[in-house]
Amino acid sequence: MDHSTKSGIDAATAVVAGDDGTTYDGVAIALHWATALLVIVQFVSAITWDYFSKTTRQGMESVHISLGVLLTAVIIARLAWRWMPGHQVSSAGAGWNRMASKGVHYLLYVLLVAQAALGFAFRWAQGHSVEFFGLFGIPGPYGELARPLRRQVHELHEWVGWAIVIIAALHAAAALYHHYVLEDRVLKRMLPATG
Repeated sequence: MDHSTKSGIDAATAVVAGDDGTTYDGVAIALHWATALLVIVQFVSAITWDYFSKTTRQGMESVHISLGVLLTAVIIARLAWRWMPGHQVSSAGAGWNRMASKGVHYLLYVLLVAQAALGFAFRWAQGHSVEFFGLFGIPGPYGELARPLRRQVHELHEWVGWAIVIIAALHAAAALYHHYVLEDRVLKRMLPATG
């Protein structure tokens, strides 16, 4: 592999890994990993609950809804933190690499917001409030919707979930490539400080 091909691959993985030169603070790092953990738990629960009894499935769905509320709060906090002045350092990168890297981040944010909105919309379309561990419920702005429309909202919720997981997996793989192959700072800047 010649140098230009290798540098092209390195640049492309920097984009997917999200290396936009930003140095993240402790709050941003905590919100990032909270998002990642919640997305994984939500996805795994949704793709496995059909293998359990009706009672277990209902419990898993209830926890899924509650964790969806928590994930929504984390996403809101993450976006608010990101938009607040003083939480980012100017990008070290330039050109298409910087723009594409930011594009990957923004795409994940858009998908996460869409997923949260679709989760709420689906629950409300079923004619139920969105409950948070039985502590409170968020009532919907509309009542139960017709089954075909509910099915469409549910399918969109599933497709967006798969899109998030696929893009996040590519994002993680690219970060690992940078850490173990290129031995650069891409992954380290999203890990808690040691020492």
